[in-house]
Amino acid sequence: MARPVTLFTGQWADLSLNVIAQKASSWGYDGLELACWGDHMEVDKAATDLDYCKRQLEILHKHNLKVFAISNHLAGQLVCDLNNDNRSDAFAPKDCHGNAEKKRQWAINTMKNTARAAKNLGLKVVNGFTGSSIWHLLYSFPPVAPSTIDEGFEYFAKMWNPILDVFDECGVKFALEVHPTEIAFDIVTTKRALEAIGHRKTFGFNFDPSHLHWQMVDPVCFLREFSDRIYHVHMKDAALQLDGCSGILASHLNFGDPQRGWDFRSLGHGGVKFEEIIRTLNHIGYTGPLSVEWEDSGMDREHGAQEACAFVKRVDFKPSNIAFDAAFDR
Repeated sequence: MARPVTLFTGQWADLSLNVIAQKASSWGYDGLELACWGDHMEVDKAATDLDYCKRQLEILHKHNLKVFAISNHLAGQLVCDLNNDNRSDAFAPKDCHGNAEKKRQWAINTMKNTARAAKNLGLKVVNGFTGSSIWHLLYSFPPVAPSTIDEGFEYFAKMWNPILDVFDECGVKFALEVHPTEIAFDIVTTKRALEAIGHRKTFGFNFDPSHLHWQMVDPVCFLREFSDRIYHVHMKDAALQLDGCSGILASHLNFGDPQRGWDFRSLGHGGVKFEEIIRTLNHIGYTGPLSVEWEDSGMDREHGAQEACAFVKRVDFKPSNIAFDAAFDR
């Protein structure tokens, strides 16, 4: 096995950490990527309470699991989202519900505490989202002035640089999952996001090929373009289901609807070319975890998570340290 295989617990937050740790261990995982919701990781507590951190780690150790990263997508989303409307009330405490700016301030403080929590856990990477104040302007009609888009990237830098300062203080990197609704959702916008924050090294990426694949962006091109910024890797698949009736904008249909133009799939059941991804990860020298983010509305999740673990272990391989024809050298 070339890299540890972990399971992201974001889709399992309805289960206690002890329960999902037991299950993940039985399925063959080497570790967990802990979501900062449910009871898996309370970052405000972990930021100041070393005993709490020790207890959470002991739960993993009891099941022979490790942790390489924690992830706070929900709080991160609220930092830059323009509206922070009732759709995201569940992301924040009840006393923030219905108050967009209160949710934003809570999110900023929470992301800073997430860096402190990672430090106390002995970790170097936090994954998450940034949100975006300009995502809703994706289709430029009514026409959108270029200056408005510029202001969106400037706002991202204004909101995130102070958060990243705390990450720097803690010696922890933030890995954005490049994703629709974030400030960066493809290669072009990722370049702009890096420019906006002056290419500071604290900010990199949690590579997830599924979000690129359905947009018809080549995940391998992303890895090559940002080879020095790949701080974590999600393993997730997706399938284009274009039938001439719906497109990649998904037609206001929920995930799992067979009429959608695309959907997430369990690993190996979609269109992502994982062998090419593994070869490219080997080429760029990525040695961190391969973390399964399991999402498939058409499959039982426990069956899928176990199958996905086996898939990753099967598809991953170490790079060669010699040329295949080295034996013929003289």
